[in-house]
Amino acid sequence: MATRLVQINMKARDDSALGGFWAKALGWEVSSEGRGVTNLEPEGFVYPDPVAVCLDLVVSAEPKTVKNRVHVDLATTSAAHQAEVVARLEDLGATPADVGQGDVPWTVMVDPEGNEFCVLDPRPIYRDTGPIAAVVVDCADPRAMARFWGEATDWAVHEVTDNTAVLRSAKGVGPYLEFIRTPDVKTVWNRVHLDVRPYPGDDVEAEAARLRTLGATAIDLGQDDVPWIVLADPEGNEFCLLTPG
Repeated sequence: MATRLVQINMKARDDSALGGFWAKALGWEVSSEGRGVTNLEPEGFVYPDPVAVCLDLVVSAEPKTVKNRVHVDLATTSAAHQAEVVARLEDLGATPADVGQGDVPWTVMVDPEGNEFCVLDPRPIYRDTGPIAAVVVDCADPRAMARFWGEATDWAVHEVTDNTAVLRSAKGVGPYLEFIRTPDVKTVWNRVHLDVRPYPGDDVEAEAARLRTLGATAIDLGQDDVPWIVLADPEGNEFCLLTPG
């Protein structure tokens, strides 16, 4: 048994407006599965497929109070392209941000609701990822995160050090999943989190039990009667285990 990373869930004050920003930022199509939810995926995409990790924006009245522990890095192909992307995103409503990054070759920005993301300098490793180069998670122990997420999903572990862990779909397509050591301590629930889905025919309760044996914990965020299961990884990062499909 295994799960697949299928989407990023991002809370939003205005899911439609923020979804419009990210749709233009990524060049993706917009749809909605219901009121208060905006879904983004590439044009012609057949869900789920590791070639892309989709983006779901879900309305939430709770304000953003701290730096997100999960963010996306956007890929660029040249220095000129990087500058062009930054300028285009500023025109769409993003702004440059200082999160203590110092003098780095990438540009840190925030979207119109203050969610951090990076526009990367061109790097060969991200040449075939699509617009999202990586989904990045702050953590205390990248090695422990690689062990958990490498077994929780069918993604392959590419690199593990004391400071970084890098995973990608075993099919070698789509964005990377990266865990970066940071001194910041998790203090509130994550407004941006990962959603994983078992394969068709798998039993979701059995998969949840397997994830708990790996170090996940069941948590209650007031989700009431929903078809997904809310869990947290060994560092307390919430994620949702969706129904098989």
